[in-house]
Amino acid sequence: MLKITFLGTGGALPSKERNPAAIMVNREGELLLFDCGEGAQQQMMRGKTGLVKISAIFLSHYHGDHILGLPGLLQTMGFFDREEKLEIYGPAGLFEVMEAFEKLGTHKLQYPIIPKILSPGDVVQRSGYTIKAVRADHDRPALGFVLEEEMRPGRFNREKAIELGVEPGPNFAKLHRGENITLPNGTIIHSKDVVGPDRPGRKISYSGDTRETDVFFYESEGADLVIHEATFMSDMADRAHEYGHSTAKGAAKMAKKYNIRKLVLTHISPRLTDEEESVYEDAATDFENVIVAEDLMEIEVELRDE
Repeated sequence: MLKITFLGTGGALPSKERNPAAIMVNREGELLLFDCGEGAQQQMMRGKTGLVKISAIFLSHYHGDHILGLPGLLQTMGFFDREEKLEIYGPAGLFEVMEAFEKLGTHKLQYPIIPKILSPGDVVQRSGYTIKAVRADHDRPALGFVLEEEMRPGRFNREKAIELGVEPGPNFAKLHRGENITLPNGTIIHSKDVVGPDRPGRKISYSGDTRETDVFFYESEGADLVIHEATFMSDMADRAHEYGHSTAKGAAKMAKKYNIRKLVLTHISPRLTDEEESVYEDAATDFENVIVAEDLMEIEVELRDE
């Protein structure tokens, strides 16, 4: 399972419809939080995503709408007697941010918080997948993140295995794992004879705040899902560039250029509350498989069948 819950999809300010930026990723039961805007933990409760068992938090940058939910979340974890360490990743400036949070009471927590600074190109190795930090183009140090699962074994050809004399049972699993086996008559069956080419795992990307850039989309190329900010529409492209943000159309053009399978637009400005259809239309003219995120929307990313 790889499920994404959009806890907050607004930009800059909370509105009646949208909380500030926060996205929860549930990968096979492991919870990863990307950004933590104001009210994020209440959204976790509403969305029933889980809260105490978050294993790592990734912060794209330190504007308030991406981090002001973090002190309260850390304290809530403490109230629920969390004991496991919590890793928090972010760009340069993370230590200063965590020092500021300590003054709000997070220094009294009974579980260890481990802040780790990431630079563009750094890779966090986790069980079965990696998360790569990618340079974002904002008005201060900022990162995007690319989560990519390891390659999976190819499709097992059951009929071919039986034809070669392999009886159904444990040997099927050994062959699928890449092991060769020896039949009772001495014949060696090679895994490659009954298992197809390795298949890709899932790949998703999250931009944080950024101008649309080739750097981010190059690292995201071929992704199953890209979650990208769309603070402005194309008629305000100059202003978007000035403030370090993207337009819906700009993100869509990049998605098409880099063969993205699905694009989700988020970080929607409060001034566009009544223009969500226009945000969609601004992007859909250049990239068909696009949606505009809503708070508490869930997307499950399926494994590719090839």
